[in-house]
Amino acid sequence: MDSVGVAAAAPDAGPGPAWQSKCPWGAPSTTSISCSLADVMSEQLAKELQLEEENAVFPEVVAAAEGPFITGENIDTSSDLMLAQMLQMEFDREYDAQLRREEKKINGDSKVSISFENYRKVHPYDSDSSEDEVDWQDTRHDPYRADKPTTTPRRGFIGKGKDITTKHDEVVCGRKNTARMENFAPEFQVGDGIGMDLKLSNQVFNALKQHAYSEERRSARLHEKKEHSTAEKAVDPKTRLLLYKMVNSGMLETITGCISTGKESVVFHAYGGNSATEDKVIPPECAIKVFKTTLNEFKNRDKYIKDDYRFKDRFSKLNPRKIIRMWAEKEMHNLTRMQNAGIPCPQVVILKKHVLVMSFIGQDQIPAPKLKDVTLSSEDMKKAYYQILNMMQQLYRECNLVHADLSEYNMLWHDGKVWLIDVSQSVEPTHPHGLEFLFRDCRNVSQFFQKGGVAEALNERELFNAVSGLNITADNEVDFQAEIEALEKMNEDHVQNHGKKLSTFSSDGDPPIYDE
Repeated sequence: MDSVGVAAAAPDAGPGPAWQSKCPWGAPSTTSISCSLADVMSEQLAKELQLEEENAVFPEVVAAAEGPFITGENIDTSSDLMLAQMLQMEFDREYDAQLRREEKKINGDSKVSISFENYRKVHPYDSDSSEDEVDWQDTRHDPYRADKPTTTPRRGFIGKGKDITTKHDEVVCGRKNTARMENFAPEFQVGDGIGMDLKLSNQVFNALKQHAYSEERRSARLHEKKEHSTAEKAVDPKTRLLLYKMVNSGMLETITGCISTGKESVVFHAYGGNSATEDKVIPPECAIKVFKTTLNEFKNRDKYIKDDYRFKDRFSKLNPRKIIRMWAEKEMHNLTRMQNAGIPCPQVVILKKHVLVMSFIGQDQIPAPKLKDVTLSSEDMKKAYYQILNMMQQLYRECNLVHADLSEYNMLWHDGKVWLIDVSQSVEPTHPHGLEFLFRDCRNVSQFFQKGGVAEALNERELFNAVSGLNITADNEVDFQAEIEALEKMNEDHVQNHGKKLSTFSSDGDPPIYDE
């Protein structure tokens, strides 16, 4: 008798209590049918048994997957998988809503917005989203935003046959040029060309690019000029720092304001401090002369400095901005010479780069008037004339200088006498144009005092001979200037032959000293 028959003949268990059939540790109510080893090893049987177990445990899952998603009316909460899916979907909805709130908070009313689309977890079967309520900011594709031009592959064309499009296509190039405008400087307003699907030709784009570069260079030049050159009041950041240091060190007590402006410098008034420099006492009132670091307003200043042997070797090695410092240094040396000779002029206190501090000619912040602005009596006018005559001779003989810009604009009337100022352009008589500058000074002085009613005033040729000690006898001004140029040429030839400055001007002894 086989095993199957034996199993079938086995007596049934007697009826037991009711709790035994429900007890998980009790004996099973039905007995399993025995099968052979071949049936146990069959894959088809294993699959059938697996499907029977899944249908018995999850009877509703298959139907839900095949049909529409379960709504609130047919939800079966007996399945753990179904509950997990519902909870996950609700969590995803709350997470997406939080992302939308963050987007709205960050973007606000800005035209440029960000999107968290890549972080959303909205399910395709979400029934809350409707086609009528679509937020275009939450989608990957915005119909109101134009597509950026696609790049051309390396082979230089796309498409096949009649639909081939090369990189030289007019539409493709136009869109690329429009996109390239975004690389212009931020100051250059290009607008929303991509949004309007604007197509720029190469000619228009090149013109715009050239204009953008020109504007960028121009703005850079304006910025550099504003930062590194002195403006109308000659106070750029570097100059302001120098003035701050003078005040903080105690050299100056305070700077009150501007008292004079010119083509080469601006003069400020200041009260002197308590501290004293090396061997000089700071006067109660000072004049701060700030030389302008821009070369646009006084372009011919190199005419006065490049041929001066004191600065000739240094002139060719400096850039234009350092020439300004040399210009200030030159005025300091000239003022020192005049002060040592006893000529009334401002007293030098200190020189810092292009800032020269001098004594103030005036009183109580009121500068002394220029000789052209003051009204003098005939006696004072005559006195001023002889004083200037004496100062010109001292300047030429003792200081070995020519003012080179002497006029009623550079002479002040203070305490009953004339003061000379603005000697930064003064040169020595051996300068290639020194005698020409002297003759021009004599002409300005002679014309001013002749118009002022001084009968003793000499003409320009007589005044030139009186100051220089030369005896140039010419009947007219043209021949007089020709002899001056000949003397300068003689001196220049001497310099080239001997390599040093020596006055070759013939004179009949020392010039006469004119006094009242």
